[in-house]
Amino acid sequence: MSFTFGVVLFALGIGISIALHEAGHMWTAKAFGMKVRRYYIGFGPKIFSFRRGETEYGMKWIPAGGFCDIAGMTALDPVAPDEEPRAFYKKKTWQRVIVLSAGSIVHFIIGTLLLYLVAVGSGLPPIGIVVGDISCAAPAADPATGQPNPCGPGDPSPAKAAGLRTGDQIISVAGTPATDWDQVVTTIRAHAGPTPIVVERDDKQLTLQVDVATVSRPLLQGFVPGNKQNHLGNVGAIGVSQLSYIEYGPLTAVPATIKFTGYMFDRTWLGLKMFPEKVPNVLRAIGGAPRDINGPISVVGASVIGGDAVEHGAWAFFTFLLATLNFFVGVFNLVPLLPLDGGHVAVNLYERVRDTVRRRMGKVAMPPVDYTRLLPLTYVVILVFGAISLLTITADIVNPIRLPQ
Repeated sequence: MSFTFGVVLFALGIGISIALHEAGHMWTAKAFGMKVRRYYIGFGPKIFSFRRGETEYGMKWIPAGGFCDIAGMTALDPVAPDEEPRAFYKKKTWQRVIVLSAGSIVHFIIGTLLLYLVAVGSGLPPIGIVVGDISCAAPAADPATGQPNPCGPGDPSPAKAAGLRTGDQIISVAGTPATDWDQVVTTIRAHAGPTPIVVERDDKQLTLQVDVATVSRPLLQGFVPGNKQNHLGNVGAIGVSQLSYIEYGPLTAVPATIKFTGYMFDRTWLGLKMFPEKVPNVLRAIGGAPRDINGPISVVGASVIGGDAVEHGAWAFFTFLLATLNFFVGVFNLVPLLPLDGGHVAVNLYERVRDTVRRRMGKVAMPPVDYTRLLPLTYVVILVFGAISLLTITADIVNPIRLPQ
């Protein structure tokens, strides 16, 4: 029951975010004197509507987005004579760009507020690969779980002996740049004896020589959780764990949230750039291959993970996931391709640059861009994004990503 509640609650959170996205367009358009004809949540047949002032508000049956109908959004939009003075294309370029960007800005605001709640409630994950607890490198581990045995009195602690401290950020191991915690562990497992580890501490980089201990651990290849017969092998270990989160108070959470928001922008943009190379993994997952936890998911998959989070009582993760989704949608919408908001921003900026150049050449400004000439490219973008959405939704139905029990 709690899983279903979590799925519905996460989907509701997405719906509210989308509604506020469209409201961002509407509020800024009205603030600049543009005429907003309609504001609707959803698509398809109408459930209800009402009119307040000159704007019709309503909801439709298919909860897959929404729209804000502003008079004169493009040259293809017929404008009545009484609407023309307040048409979108009649306004200054900077005003149009703000209106077009307002939906994404709302997502960024929502994401930042959610991150602040996480920071105050349970703490934020550290930025980078940060050392947490420092213990021993236990000689043996449970083959079923891979967890090291409790430390004995004579077990070595290479990390402590080398001077590593809780809060150190790992920059590289044996000359290999650190990308994530799993990669750091894999690199350490492949070494033995004195190994240089570069860390950042108090904004300074230090190179520490860590005498990596050789221990017995389950081999990663072929590892089956819960199987007592997992093969063991000799690997390297130094006796550290990853710092999972940093706690903040109501005031200290403010700069921490701002800093982490910048980190989220960077990670979201990096994820978008890596998106195409991850699509084949989605195809393989539909056929039954394991899902890549860092691969693309749809709102269906995100809602399933949100349901798991509620079932496990992981409300901080639930909130963090909703914040992450808002950042992704906000950044994605600014990609300069039609029909995304970023595509419309690009067209309006092009018109501004084009007319500025013509004015300096003593020529008159040209009419607004003819969107009919951009329709073929727009249809291609819609087809590609539609196909990817269909793939991810299918994968999230037949082989969803689930949180560990």
